[in-house]
Amino acid sequence: MDLEIIVGNKNYSSWSLRAWLAVARSGLPFRETVIPMFQDDSARAIARHSPSGKVPCLRHGDLVVWDSLAICEYVAELAPEAQLWPADRAARAVARSACAEMHTGFAAMRNDMTMNLRASKPGVGHSPAALADAAAVQARWRQLRERHGAGGEFLLGAFTIADCFYAPVVTRFQTYGVELDPVARRYCEAVAALPEFQRWRAAALEEPWRIAHYE
Repeated sequence: MDLEIIVGNKNYSSWSLRAWLAVARSGLPFRETVIPMFQDDSARAIARHSPSGKVPCLRHGDLVVWDSLAICEYVAELAPEAQLWPADRAARAVARSACAEMHTGFAAMRNDMTMNLRASKPGVGHSPAALADAAAVQARWRQLRERHGAGGEFLLGAFTIADCFYAPVVTRFQTYGVELDPVARRYCEAVAALPEFQRWRAAALEEPWRIAHYE
C-alpha cells in the first residue's frame, strides 16, 4: 500500500500528531516524511506535497488528503478492522462531536500553551482564557468517560480518533503544569503509555530544530 503521511516538526506540530496517530494505530503500512516548519525552504517543500500548503498531508497513490480530520476519516475507512470510530452509532456521533470541538475550539489554550514536548514550563501560559479552556477540556473528558468510557482507558473506552485529537492537549497539560482532576490524570497517563505516542515523543525529543516562537 503506497501510503505516505507528511508531517511537521514532531516536537511542535499538534495537527500532525493527530493525523499521524490515526495512521499509526490503523495498522496499515506507511511511510512518513518530516518537513521542519519555518525554515527558508519549508513553504516550497510542503507545497510539493500539500495543496493547502500546510501539514499534515496524506498521500495514497495519486490521492492527496490535506486536513487532519479528513485524514483520520479516510484512514478509518481504509482500515475498518482498526475500529478507529466506535461501532455504536450514538457513541460514534459523540466521538465525532468531540473531534470537531477540538478541531475548531479552545483557541486560547492553543495560543498560550503551544505544543512543545521537549519543554517544561509549569505556570507559563496560564492566562485566564487558557485555563478556562483547560477546565472545559477536562469537563468534556469527564463527561465522555462517565457516559462512554466503561470499555477501556480512553475517552470512549477503546482508543478512537477522539483520542488522536486530544493527544496534543495531553502534552500541553504536561509541559505547562496544568492542574488535573483525577479523571484527566488517568486519561493523560493512558495516552502517554500508548506505544505509538511514545514513538512520536521519542522522535520529537531527538529533533535538531528549534523554533523560537514555540520555545
